[in-house]
Amino acid sequence: MEELKVSQSDFVVENQGKLRDTYRIGSKLGDGAFGSVRKITHRVTGEIRAVKTIHKKTLRTEEERQTFFNEVSVLRALDHPNILKLYEFFQDEKNYYLITELCSGGELFDRIINNGSFSEATAAEYLRQILSVLAYCHERNVVHRDLKPENFLLDTTDPDANLKVIDFGTAQFFRPGEILTQKFGTPYYIAPEVLRKHYDEKCDVWSAGVNLYIFLAGYPPFGGNTDEQILRKVSTGRFSFPSPEWDSISFEAKDLISKMLTIEPGRRVSARDALRHPWMSNAPRVPINPALARTIFSNLQNFRAGRSLQKATFSFIASQLSTKEEKEEMLSLFKSLDTDNSGTLSRAELIEGYTMLYGNQIDDIQGEVERIMSQVDTDKSGEIDYTEFIAATLNKNRLLSRERLEAAFRAFDLDNSGTITAEELKVILGKHNTYDEDMWQEIVNEVDLNGDGVIDLREFTEMMLKHT
Repeated sequence: MEELKVSQSDFVVENQGKLRDTYRIGSKLGDGAFGSVRKITHRVTGEIRAVKTIHKKTLRTEEERQTFFNEVSVLRALDHPNILKLYEFFQDEKNYYLITELCSGGELFDRIINNGSFSEATAAEYLRQILSVLAYCHERNVVHRDLKPENFLLDTTDPDANLKVIDFGTAQFFRPGEILTQKFGTPYYIAPEVLRKHYDEKCDVWSAGVNLYIFLAGYPPFGGNTDEQILRKVSTGRFSFPSPEWDSISFEAKDLISKMLTIEPGRRVSARDALRHPWMSNAPRVPINPALARTIFSNLQNFRAGRSLQKATFSFIASQLSTKEEKEEMLSLFKSLDTDNSGTLSRAELIEGYTMLYGNQIDDIQGEVERIMSQVDTDKSGEIDYTEFIAATLNKNRLLSRERLEAAFRAFDLDNSGTITAEELKVILGKHNTYDEDMWQEIVNEVDLNGDGVIDLREFTEMMLKHT
């Protein structure tokens, strides 16, 4: 049977039910131009998430409607620990509802206002996370086009909280080498070439450079009393490092800013190369807790999903039903292993992690990593994505609770008939690939114990619990 590719994006879909059937509605967090944001609680997991309500009547123009659908399509495709996670979306006659993770730490902008500026170590850590997102997005042909401190949220109120990049409404998929012409951005942060309507993905690197300047100085490199004055300065690209605030800041920091704020995009550093700049060594590496790491590695080694539907179910539960608290420990190890800050784990990074933890205790580390890749890399990208790592390393006894298994079953049972059919699997998992038509029934037959051609809840549950 052809091997099924499964991605977390397969499960970020429009929920055909009612919002209140899946979530308990909580307090309002804020209002925006197009609607409001509220806390909501997932009825199965108890996790608190956020719902962004967009009033359909406020999307008056085609451009505004396109911005909304654009954000959904881009966020669906991205799986990175520093990008706001979109879980699903709903709609009714009046509104669209986007369900995302809740970031309780507020905007990075507010932290800058409170702090005035950051130390070089703190600034480097924030920039590392931003550049990691940019390298990840640019390599997947996505440009953000509106990077500013208001579009960076903090996961928690902790001093070392994880950063989340949000607001992909102006983001766009592009073809390599394509010249973009639409003018998007915010005056302080917009790149000069965007003003000329002739640019590529390196406009994001410019914006990240402006953010770094602000992190270290507390004010922007291109100032002014009006948007017109600011944009005139941006278009020249000329800036300085004035005394006294820049006197104590290292040459390396200024060098990286200068390379990111190079007015000619062809000579400007890329996000990937900026991550390799010597100044980035100021960003503290996440220390590995050896005992915890061995437990998680053990889960990784023991992960088995022999059947296609098992792999898909683990991916669904990790993507949609695991809580932020459950993933927290895995996130720190994922970041420690991701030494090139790509937002994914390569074979080489896994081998390096194994070697660091176990030394020579494992005879064939390379062979072990190959076996893990064959099991865990469910979308066959050649790397382990963040959600794939979560699916393989979470505690299976907690993950496969009766409530979660029933919720997963209902997600595959599209018509609520009490059984999963081959056609339903094709609708959910066949969006991005052309498979042999017989494959879907073969997947069902792997699990169908009583031979009636469909999968019931008992068969589905037995398939998953046999795994443990």
